[in-house]
Amino acid sequence: MNTTLQFYLQQTFQLPAAINEMEEAENFLAEKINGLIKNNFDQLIYILYRVDVNETKLKQVLKENPQEDAGKIIAHLLIERQLQKIELRKQFTPKGDEMNEEDKW
Repeated sequence: MNTTLQFYLQQTFQLPAAINEMEEAENFLAEKINGLIKNNFDQLIYILYRVDVNETKLKQVLKENPQEDAGKIIAHLLIERQLQKIELRKQFTPKGDEMNEEDKW
């Protein structure tokens, strides 16, 4: 699993450090999300907004898979979006010494 993704999941969802496989992380996250659905839906909405999970895509996938575990679907989309963001940062972050002191913040 990507270490940046793992760090994010540890910080946001208290993912245990021992979990380093994507499937395990997704299952753990699905349980946390199901807990948020039941007990703190506003917090889940805040997280999805902050991560920028596409609302239209989320609604579509949930509608197309009514028998699937919503937590698992949301966990997958959340991880997918985080990985997209990580890749975008890699593409647009200068490499090594190319970044001067003024550009760092």
